[in-house]
Amino acid sequence: MDGFSQRKKAFEEKYLHDQDLNFRIHAKSNYLFGLWAAGLLGYTGREAEKYAQDVLLVEIQKTREENALHKVLTDFEKAKVDVSEHRAQKELEKCWVAARDIVMNQEEF
Repeated sequence: MDGFSQRKKAFEEKYLHDQDLNFRIHAKSNYLFGLWAAGLLGYTGREAEKYAQDVLLVEIQKTREENALHKVLTDFEKAKVDVSEHRAQKELEKCWVAARDIVMNQEEF
């Protein structure tokens, strides 16, 4: 393999690694966000876990109109939980930072 091919392969591997990390951070972030929302909705235990998984799945299977933030805000509105979009967005950002720290400090997700 010549030098150019080796560099190309290294860039491709780095790209795939970065994409994997980004996916894992994003997934963990939405799961943590789902747990936060579950607490405000009054869910505990398995119910909270299931809700967090639902939020994660919505984000993975999202459409233009539906994402984790939208799902949580819609669920808050239905349950009459008074949380602004701004507060929820800030919490999602905090979850992303926490998820990044978790994923970067562990081997497996």
